[in-house]
Amino acid sequence: MRVLLDIKDSKASSLLDVLNGLSYVKVKPISGEKAVLMEEIKEAVENLKLVREGKLKGRPARELLDEL
Repeated sequence: MRVLLDIKDSKASSLLDVLNGLSYVKVKPISGEKAVLMEEIKEAVENLKLVREGKLKGRPARELLDEL
């Protein structure tokens, strides 16, 4: 299982020490930009699900490309 935690910088080092002490836990810090990107991708996937279920109206790809 993967878990993404949002921790205050002042508290992060002590929590990382605890997690690193557990043999069954791998710790891999990520940058703030990467965390934001992951959240945006998650939101996009959720929106896509809603469009497929008919709960949200989608836009044609051509319309999106024309905006660029």
